[in-house]
Formats: sequence, structure tokens, C-alpha cells
Amino acid sequence: MTIQTITPEELGEMLVLDTQVDLIDVRTPAEYEGLHVEAARSVPLDALDARALSEQRVSPGEAPIYVVCQSGARSAKACEKLCEAGVVAVSVEGGTPACERAGLAVKRGKQILSLERQVRIGAGALVALGTLLGVTLSPWFLVVPGFVGCGLIFAGLTDWCGMGMLLAKMPWNRVGCAC
Repeated sequence: MTIQTITPEELGEMLVLDTQVDLIDVRTPAEYEGLHVEAARSVPLDALDARALSEQRVSPGEAPIYVVCQSGARSAKACEKLCEAGVVAVSVEGGTPACERAGLAVKRGKQILSLERQVRIGAGALVALGTLLGVTLSPWFLVVPGFVGCGLIFAGLTDWCGMGMLLAKMPWNRVGCAC
């Protein structure tokens, strides 16, 4: 399935010309609270209900729903979900940081660690701890860094990260849900 995309500059032009642009941000509520495009509303990817969203549309008729995230990976997944439900969806290239660089109006709130950084910290901590315990207590603890390494390879190949999905459900990533 080919996902339609739009540049942040094109989106900015549309927002200036039309107040009825339906833009959703599929990052975690905490990421959204930290920084988001002013015109976007929060609909976290793990809570995305394509049918319900199509009923709550801001834009009229068959106009597309524009989807933004941090880098483009989550918005592509959201677009796939929406397209499968018969909703026209377009991913914003480069995500929220690209929109900010393009000069779109953004709103800043409480800054948190991005989900991607949380995954890197968690994976690194598990590898370091498993290696330390494997060297000092028992070689069986070396299974932990091996498991984490396999998980990272799997995530890279499939673009699905179990640790990221788990971290997205943690309380610190659920603050201020506006969905």
C-alpha cells in the first residue's frame, strides 16, 4: 500500500487558506503535550479508531485526514489503518519537527523524552545490566542482552517495536490525553 504524503510547507499553505483542515497527531499524549502543531488534535496511534475518527471529522465530505507524528513512521501506520477503513489519509513528511522548521504554528508544553529516546535508554540499560550480571554473577544473565539485541533487530526489520508499544502505555506517556 502506497501512503500519500504532503510536505510541511504544503500543509502550512493549506492551513492558511482553509480552517477546515483535519490534522491529527498520533504520538503519545505526553509527546503531544510537549510540542504539537497548533491545528492538530491528539489521537494516539494505539487508540486510533478509524470509524469513530471518520465520524468526528473536522473537514467536510471526502477531504483527507492529515496525519503527523514525530518522524513519519507512526503516521504511515495510522494512514494504513485509516485507508483500510475507507478514509482518505495523508501523512505529513518529517513529522512535527519538520512542521516546526517549516514555520507552522506550534504549541509548546511540558517537555518529555520522546518515545524513541525512551526505547534507546531502556534497551541500553537492559544490555548494560545483563552484561554486568552475566560477568559477575552467572553467564545465564547474558541471555538478557542477547534477547534485547534480537528485539532490536526484529524492530528494525519489521518496524514494530514491542518495547515502544509497552512504553507508550506507561503513565508518564499518558499525561494530558486530549483524544
